Amino acid sequence: MKQLMIFATLMATAGSAMAMSEGEYVAKAADCAACHTSSTGANLAGGVRFATPLGEIYSTNITPDVKSGIGGYSFEEFDKAMRQGIAKDGHPLYPAMPYTSYVKMSGKDMHALYDYLMKEVQPQPVANRENDISWPMSVRWPLHVWNSIFLEEGEYTTQADKSAEWNRGAYLVQGAGHCGACHTPRGWAQQEKAVDDQSTAFLSGGELDGWSAPSLRGLRVSQPELVTLLKTGRNAHDAVSGPMGEVITNSTQFMTDADLNSMAVYLLSLKAEPQDKPAKIAVATQAGQQTFMRYCSTCHGVNGGGKDYTIPALAGNLTVNAENPQTLLRVILNGGQTPVTAAHMSDTMPAYGWTLTDEQAAELTNTLRASWGNHAAIVTPEDVAKARKAGKSQDSR
Repeated sequence: MKQLMIFATLMATAGSAMAMSEGEYVAKAADCAACHTSSTGANLAGGVRFATPLGEIYSTNITPDVKSGIGGYSFEEFDKAMRQGIAKDGHPLYPAMPYTSYVKMSGKDMHALYDYLMKEVQPQPVANRENDISWPMSVRWPLHVWNSIFLEEGEYTTQADKSAEWNRGAYLVQGAGHCGACHTPRGWAQQEKAVDDQSTAFLSGGELDGWSAPSLRGLRVSQPELVTLLKTGRNAHDAVSGPMGEVITNSTQFMTDADLNSMAVYLLSLKAEPQDKPAKIAVATQAGQQTFMRYCSTCHGVNGGGKDYTIPALAGNLTVNAENPQTLLRVILNGGQTPVTAAHMSDTMPAYGWTLTDEQAAELTNTLRASWGNHAAIVTPEDVAKARKAGKSQDSR
């Protein structure tokens, strides 16, 4: 029923996509809804919970309600919050808000976003929820120091030696799309290790809230296939689930084909650094093969080929072969759903955590990572236990 309601809403939205204002389009590209709209709350009224090393952070109300939202913000105050992470009253925001990416957005897009939030969004008198962070970690003045070290100010600068399409893609990926927030590894202070393609750490893969985001460098996919994946959450051989599915449902499916093509051009230009060979390579086992044949082969096929546009192939699969196996394990244990979009209802993979022990799940995972040309690092029962714990923690929120 929930999927049907989401699908109906998306169909209505798609039908009026041509009437979308410039500011609403920027809000979609920046994926504001993903962080500021809870599953049970009003649009952009906040309350989404985020697990961080400091504690639990709750997103704020960004509707134009004067008391609880941002209705009292001038454009200058809004722009300062978006680009510098400083609220109207002067307190620094936690960098869970990706202002380190939004700083690259153009003044034109920032004005359009401000006008949309102030004039088109319905005010919601929903009080902001207090963060669950214990003292002294709740003290915010060190964030000013954090900003002075890690915030690189300045709008995106066009690279003259690149095409207009490449530059548009770079602007969207680095700025409003804030792809690095998930796909770039973080350093000792939870800062993204790179904010643009000047460093090979940028978009080289990251881990956030118990999920692993794969490297977007050296992608082995065609431009049309990547555009289709960003638009619908699936293509002939791949499918998306987990947090990236929410990005597609709330954001990229609404973007123009021109912008999605620009993003694809930029992403496909990023070269991967040679990776060290894992110390221990996964090996297929008889026990793992038996588990695969029992639970997986009916849908994914005995040769791991999947079904075009419906069930992803396991052979050559980015998630299956990822250096960090967390997302693969989460899907095996907890199941997965492809995004709900105006083009497709969601397809669901059942969860197997209820029947597989950590040892059995590890055997299965290693078999997937060692079959059909796959070649990835070994997964241990301890890795499975970590993924199982992360899934239970998320379910309890």
